[in-house]
Amino acid sequence: LVLSAGFMASHPAILRIALVLLGGGFALFIAAAGLSLIRAASDNPAARVMRLALSGLILAVALGLSLGAFLSSKSAWASGHAWANLHLAWGLIGWVGLLVMGVSYQVVPMFQLTPAYPAWMTRHLAPFIFAALLVWSATAALAPQNPFLAIVANVLSVLIGLGLVAYAAITLRLQWKRHRRLPDVTTRFWQLAMASLLVSVALGLAAWIGVENNPRLELLLGAWMIVGFASSAIHGMLYKIVPFLVWLHLHEQDIRQTLPNMKEILPDARTAPHLWIHAATLALLTIAIVHSGFWIYPASASLALSYAWLGWNLLSAARTYWRIVRTAVR
Repeated sequence: LVLSAGFMASHPAILRIALVLLGGGFALFIAAAGLSLIRAASDNPAARVMRLALSGLILAVALGLSLGAFLSSKSAWASGHAWANLHLAWGLIGWVGLLVMGVSYQVVPMFQLTPAYPAWMTRHLAPFIFAALLVWSATAALAPQNPFLAIVANVLSVLIGLGLVAYAAITLRLQWKRHRRLPDVTTRFWQLAMASLLVSVALGLAAWIGVENNPRLELLLGAWMIVGFASSAIHGMLYKIVPFLVWLHLHEQDIRQTLPNMKEILPDARTAPHLWIHAATLALLTIAIVHSGFWIYPASASLALSYAWLGWNLLSAARTYWRIVRTAVR
């Protein structure tokens, strides 16, 4: 909130307060996550990818704090846009992309009853993308002064994009081969996430390679990557993990009455409408970015409704848990 206020007011003092708050908050999270990942089994594919994702977050935060420091000092910085692109790349791909990838190695086969991801993918894809991002960062920062490095950066952009495309395509293929073909909201959210990732790659390559120098292209990339890819995957995971945890904790207690199953904790009648609201939000955001004007209002309303629907569903699952615990026959 303070960072947003600092951007809108263009006030250096507010930005400095935001940097302290964000830096402290991220430091606590990174320390806690790092300790947990150190204790995780070294041969766990998900944990290996999450370690890379956490490293990506550290770089994204460091770049973001550096950019914020320059903005708060009102210093002129000719390469500011290039460094902002590095910050976004590490935030969206190095952190969000690799995190979702690592989590999916565990939860997609477990909760969606798909075959396991190929061993070559779980071993090599995330390290390849991370290494390519590192080299791309070094070349992209110097590309404006060196035409050869600009070519190298473009080639690496394509390779990173192909890695993400491979991940999305194989995830969709595994979901197509899942053992249970009944309609499932979680799977539909993940399919929307993978489709959004494919669109994001196309938009990102167009923006990075410079096919079209249009600021709206970058806004579209942000909408499809954050709302389309990341949020859809998170919604899909929450709608499976939260009822599972409610069910698990209820069964761990000495309750003698019949307990609800996962579908009764969060029924499709509550979660299925959210899928359509979220998809409509993505479409309205796209229209709002392309056409501006009036469309920003329905897009904003739909975005607020989507997250409010998610919050209400999660609150309902928590209320179901506490209601049963309070009234249980023991």
